Amino acid sequence: MLIVDDEPNYLIILEELLAEEGYTVLTAENASEGFELATEREVDVVVTDMKMPGVDGMTFLDNLHRLKPDLPIIMMTAYGTIEKAVEAMKKGAFDYICKPFENEEFKVIVARAVDHYRLLRRNRELEEEVKNRYSFQNIIGKSQAMEKVFYVVEKIAPSRSTVLITGESGTGKELIAKAIHYQSPRREKPFVSVNCGALPETLLESELFGHERGAFTGALYQRKGRFELAHEGTLFLDEISEMPLHLQVKLLRVIQEMEFERVGGAQTIRVDVRIIAATNRDLKREVELGRFRSDLFYRLNVVNIHLPPLRHRVEDIPLLVSHFLNKYSKETGSGRDFRVDKEAMRCLMEYHWPGNVRELENVIERATLLSSGNVITLADLPIEVRRKNNQFLEESQDLEEEGSPSLPIANSSFFLLSPRQRRGLDFIRKHGYITNKYYSEINKISPRHALRDLDDLISHGYIIRVGKGRSARYVLNPLSGNQG
Repeated sequence: MLIVDDEPNYLIILEELLAEEGYTVLTAENASEGFELATEREVDVVVTDMKMPGVDGMTFLDNLHRLKPDLPIIMMTAYGTIEKAVEAMKKGAFDYICKPFENEEFKVIVARAVDHYRLLRRNRELEEEVKNRYSFQNIIGKSQAMEKVFYVVEKIAPSRSTVLITGESGTGKELIAKAIHYQSPRREKPFVSVNCGALPETLLESELFGHERGAFTGALYQRKGRFELAHEGTLFLDEISEMPLHLQVKLLRVIQEMEFERVGGAQTIRVDVRIIAATNRDLKREVELGRFRSDLFYRLNVVNIHLPPLRHRVEDIPLLVSHFLNKYSKETGSGRDFRVDKEAMRCLMEYHWPGNVRELENVIERATLLSSGNVITLADLPIEVRRKNNQFLEESQDLEEEGSPSLPIANSSFFLLSPRQRRGLDFIRKHGYITNKYYSEINKISPRHALRDLDDLISHGYIIRVGKGRSARYVLNPLSGNQG
């Protein structure tokens, strides 16, 4: 705490008052001495008189605020100089107090200033931690495939070009999107994320572009959309392939013109946003099937970054395992120095990892919780990881490489069911069948999204379709081992 005042009596009184509250107090009898102390020592709050001989309080405020803009400065003023105090507030002073003042009033203002400064400082620390966490140097991987990804990220981060990140679920697409943002000139601005597949069609437009009060039932107030919130920063559109066609048209216009209207509004809003999109689907195939606009695809696909599945960068598994062991050792507070024995590591290296890095992280977290010692053994791994299924995997990969048509696989352990799909299978087991309409209703998604989920379940052998069109029913595949 630094107090600057040319009246020695005030310095003595205020020093004793703040010392009683537990503060360490520095004092200065003029602005020059105060400026020197504030720059040489670490102070949380400065209290300065307005009128002092030589350099006055206003000049002192200007000089110190320019050097340390976050530091709270409280101005003390006499009744006749309140106008000056208001001017000081406009120039960046935290607050002002009129002499003579009550001790309790002064202590409250100082305490508020201390809390404000500590909160600002903590926010700065957290921002720095986030920047470091999402630095691409901290993304785990030494494989050639990941080295190529790092090279592209480093090259494109400083630009404002649109980026399309592709790859299977769990490969770390959002992590790469954040790495691009935090290595770019926009790093100080917002990174805003929206999952296009997690919201019903009726809400997605409002979520992206905002809405005016009364735009629809339940719109009780004006709301800014993600585009406005991401102004001058980055907007990450995850699962872009799930966006309805009519919204794809509006998104295309926004990307081209960087302007839009809120739902129910007439005012055109201009923004400056970098777009990064991601998908786990083949967008070229989606274009061919008429489910994704070709013009939007080419707008998004300025720079494409494809993240390889974990099974294609096996050499990174030991590094990832070590990283997750350290992470969960710290988070659980166990203090144990975990390691993985050779047999367990061999099993982790041979497993197919359908859920990619996300699944590996879950497996390691589970193992650290269940392990009775510091060594992770084969017994600490889930049964599906220990299962010997590599022969089937190799045959399946050979078929893919030869261009053979993929067949539905009964009882496939390689396909991770989403919560929606599990809910749908439970419904079928209980009622004998499900329709597209029922599936969309129980999961609160659009019929279009429901059809994609059901098609995935068919392609992986869980269910079969009976009938065509709207009357089609979906029943369990009799050849599947997922009947129970």
